[in-house]
Amino acid sequence: MMQKSSGRVAGDVDWRLLAPLLAHVVITHVVVGILRVTMSYRTVELGLPAIWLGAIAAGFALLPIFVALRIGRYIDRGHDAHAAWIGSGLMLLAGLALWMWPLSAMHLFFFSMVLGTGHMFLMASQQMLTVRCATARGREVAFGHFMVAISIGQGLGPFIVGWVGGGATVPATGPLFLLGVVAATLCLAISFGIRPAPRSAAHEESGSVITLPELLRRPGMLAVLTASVVTVTAGDLLVIYLPLLGTERNIDAQHIGMLLLVRSLSALVARVFYARLIYAFGRMPLTLSSTFLAAGAFVLLAVPLLPIMYAATVLIGVGLGIASTLTLSGIVEVAPPSARATAMSLRITGNRIGLVFMPFVAGAIAAAAGVAGILLLTAFSLATTAVAMQRSRPSP
Repeated sequence: MMQKSSGRVAGDVDWRLLAPLLAHVVITHVVVGILRVTMSYRTVELGLPAIWLGAIAAGFALLPIFVALRIGRYIDRGHDAHAAWIGSGLMLLAGLALWMWPLSAMHLFFFSMVLGTGHMFLMASQQMLTVRCATARGREVAFGHFMVAISIGQGLGPFIVGWVGGGATVPATGPLFLLGVVAATLCLAISFGIRPAPRSAAHEESGSVITLPELLRRPGMLAVLTASVVTVTAGDLLVIYLPLLGTERNIDAQHIGMLLLVRSLSALVARVFYARLIYAFGRMPLTLSSTFLAAGAFVLLAVPLLPIMYAATVLIGVGLGIASTLTLSGIVEVAPPSARATAMSLRITGNRIGLVFMPFVAGAIAAAAGVAGILLLTAFSLATTAVAMQRSRPSP
């Protein structure tokens, strides 16, 4: 049945809320893509060893680990739009600082923490706003659009870096950081178009609060959280280390930007059809097959031939695009309504923990075996997760 509340609702989706949210999601990932790829190039400009690239990437994840659950509880009390405003402001602050003071490894590390905290606020709030945009019947449509918007932003950010960088192997980072500031300003402006939930619909402070152990003990929660963390971390590692792989193999910045764009476009196409694929194959078989596909593609990416790298990034986009969408919507299905933002924050926390420890391991591997070793480690992690999910699947 068609509903009408605080906006025009069509097909069980409130487009007056979803439309500005999708614009905000796109520009959020443009900002993150520009700033994180540019930070990678800045480490090369400063002549820093590969281990520092891992440390700066870990900085992006470090502070959010300690504030994630508080952010989730804050959003569960009805402050999803307010969290989007806060996150947008923090990303603008990080962009300004990186543009004005990218002077040392410690500067990059600290401002990476600020950027990561802003991104944490935004990811948790945007996921819950997506839930608020639709009824249960329209939720898959809303999440489909949400993940497509992520793919567009993830592709545009690195593409802009490659386009501005041109044929240089290591482009000048000053103009790129300035572009990040402009995009972050736009992000903050769009965030004010996202309206808060009506007071009557917001969660109250009082009432029973589901504890963390209770949440993790819910059937299927731990498995879907683990799978979500591994798939998202794999995509993050690709963004972090592909520029370094380009410098190792003498691949210019334009090709690196195009590779990341191809990855995002293939993920976008896969996400357009993912709901139909669920109906055709089932949630768990599709999750397992897409995770194994991404694992094989990371192995293929280690081959030092540019055409093969392009083919591998297409497969990575398809595999991770479907797997990450399935695990995200799976968390919403498993979590109780009063703790969905907390569950989403747990997912992002797990991803951030992975980003703290994986880059140090990856940096050590890169020092010994190059970036190809990182790609193989990522492939092994994905395959291991898929096997573990299959073994922990309950009997019919």
